[in-house]
Amino acid sequence: MRRLISVMLAVLCGLAATPLRAGDWAEDLSAIADSQWSARSARHLLERAGFAGTPAEIATFAQLTPSQAVAQLLDIPVQSALPPFEHSGVFDPGLDPFPASRPATTEAAKANGEALGIEVKASGNRPVQPIVNKFFYWLRASRLETDRVAYWWANRMLTSPQPLQEKMALFWHGHFATNEDKVRDYRKMLQQLELFQREGLGNFRTLLIAVAQDPAMLAFLDAGVNVKGAPNENFAREIMELFTMGVGHYSEEDVREAARAFTGWNYEGLRFHINALAHDEGEKLVLGRKGAFGGVEVIDIILEQPVTAEFIAGKLYRYFVRADLSAPLQRQLGTVLRESNYDLKYFMATLFLAKDFYDEATFATHIKSPVELVISTYRKLGLTHVPGVPDFNVVTGALGQRLMHPPTVAGWSQGRSWITPALLFERGNFILDVVYPDIGFVPPDRYPFYGFQILQVQERLRAGMDISAATKPGDADVGTAGGEDMMAASNLLADRDEAFNTRYGSYRGWQMAIERVKPIMRDTARLNLTAMVMNAELTSPLEVVDYFAARFVSVPLDAGVRESLAVFFEAELGTADVAAAQSYMEDALRVFLHVLLSRPEYQLG
Repeated sequence: MRRLISVMLAVLCGLAATPLRAGDWAEDLSAIADSQWSARSARHLLERAGFAGTPAEIATFAQLTPSQAVAQLLDIPVQSALPPFEHSGVFDPGLDPFPASRPATTEAAKANGEALGIEVKASGNRPVQPIVNKFFYWLRASRLETDRVAYWWANRMLTSPQPLQEKMALFWHGHFATNEDKVRDYRKMLQQLELFQREGLGNFRTLLIAVAQDPAMLAFLDAGVNVKGAPNENFAREIMELFTMGVGHYSEEDVREAARAFTGWNYEGLRFHINALAHDEGEKLVLGRKGAFGGVEVIDIILEQPVTAEFIAGKLYRYFVRADLSAPLQRQLGTVLRESNYDLKYFMATLFLAKDFYDEATFATHIKSPVELVISTYRKLGLTHVPGVPDFNVVTGALGQRLMHPPTVAGWSQGRSWITPALLFERGNFILDVVYPDIGFVPPDRYPFYGFQILQVQERLRAGMDISAATKPGDADVGTAGGEDMMAASNLLADRDEAFNTRYGSYRGWQMAIERVKPIMRDTARLNLTAMVMNAELTSPLEVVDYFAARFVSVPLDAGVRESLAVFFEAELGTADVAAAQSYMEDALRVFLHVLLSRPEYQLG
């Protein structure tokens, strides 16, 4: 098996690196002609500008002109017809502002007599326990609600009539990356996502300022400690290095001076707020310009730099078109973006209409990200919602791209970073879990994080133990987890005075969270591959291979691969007469589809 995976990986890298043939349109930004448009062009556009097209959608787009097809993707209504996120109602006013840690919470409780909207008990054992419970409740509830946000977004990707709106939001989520693990407030993460959906195809200046003033970004990059006299450089550095210009186009002095301009920028609840007393109103020198700049003025100075338009244009090109980008073409693309006054819709229309986008070097050379792989698979299967089994967040997390949890402020790497022998194997397992759902599935939103430790508390309490005995660590769970969820001896030392019990707080926090967080619907994909075959009137194994390859795979199958797949399917079916096997072909079709979609060719779009 290990050798097979290595061979498949080599094949995939070769497919991704080698275009089908040298094209004549490479780096040509002039628009494709109506006569040069085809079903293949329509399929390519839907694959890259969205999350793939169904056969019906491809046929519809093929009947349009290129301009009509692109305009349809870019036409984003002001008011979405898709349902808004349905909150579980887990947030309580006393939770804001949320303390930095459990120790900070209990210290505040002891000093002030209350924390998180809860008063310290007047008497009795463990007087701070309800506050500790509440602290752990919000950690769990926010994370579970964030997973529901990710599911809601995944369903928008799958069903939206404007898939480019969601694809752009996915791009910006990786570009302006924030992580719920640090933000610790699903409301801020949702608000940022809605910003990407609303402004992702608008004006980049508007988007950049909104992100700079967004509570999720401000929390993630430590705005609270960026104050006059002690500026924190985190945001100033990232806005230059990762969000606008790239490495090498600014100095350390530029970062320090820009940080002063952003002092005092913070948030109250879900709103941007400037603390005037914490803002440095003095003169700054940023990128050669001198003045008593505020944050917006520094952003405008950054946008004036030619390299900014080139950096953003280049990143969009590599994401939507292809990874290889020459310096002259990047400069040309930067000019297009800059001369349009950073109009993202105009720029994306230029990309999607350009001959370069339809050059042979672009077709089927993009390695699908985990989210693209999962959503495009469901679209091609004709599903109308994201199944609960397998779990979307667990699958994409195992493949390396869990929404709302990018690994760093730099977001996710792209391209070949998505493919290793282990990840290629996991991609095949995803397909397996769709066509043959896991009968041992445990809903992760109903099963506690570090479940053994928390369930052990439950079992001991049910056995009649008191809290102290029930929460004593066992041999099996010492050193098995990290961070504040670690139920280890260090926490017990803090509990000796019985003001609170951290381990019990974690246990109760989880219970309180699942009482209030709405569960994710846990259905499986309802597939009928036999109906696809019979509706298409297929009669031979080779026709079955060609049908599913045309529906799912962007790379033409090698003749030998095509023949071997037909032989494999015939062996599974037990006959070459497909129509005669109608009553029992479903399992053979599912085994075949698992094999086909686990192949290297399917990883490319």
